[in-house]
Amino acid sequence: MASRSADPRDSRESRTGSRTESRNGSPSLDTVSLAIIEQLQQDGRRPYAAIGKAVGLSEAAVRQRVQKLLDQGVMQIVAVTDPLTVGFRRQAMVGINVEGDLEPVADALTAMPEVEYVVMTAGSFDLLVEVVCEDDDHLLDVINKRIRALPGVRSTESFVYLKLKKQTYMWGTR
Repeated sequence: MASRSADPRDSRESRTGSRTESRNGSPSLDTVSLAIIEQLQQDGRRPYAAIGKAVGLSEAAVRQRVQKLLDQGVMQIVAVTDPLTVGFRRQAMVGINVEGDLEPVADALTAMPEVEYVVMTAGSFDLLVEVVCEDDDHLLDVINKRIRALPGVRSTESFVYLKLKKQTYMWGTR
């Protein structure tokens, strides 16, 4: 029979992460969960045993915490590709101005498979979206026939990527 650690970080509450929420409704994360996230930002394939050593938890406790973070939507573990190497030759940022409520337009954009992310902004545009397309014809179709056709879209401005110099997800935690 395995003995339980006397380390308070290995308690049930600590193993599964904090059960409280912050004022904005997002999960409140303790320092150990933040350290696990940082470990995975450095290497999403890092073994749970190695993460456990780095943060002072057992492999099983790390596995439980990671699953909880995934279930809560705090993080995702994905393979990040260079779109050019997998057949997507055109990327663009599209600034969109909307008449009326932004939410229905943002929801419709979110449903489009070519749209990588949707951001509601303050400034010159109401929404910024990144699109990844196979080629210029595909990009034209997405912007002209799908984005501009959405009810509420007043105008768009496209910023076609010529070269991607940096793409990272290593901003750490606070």
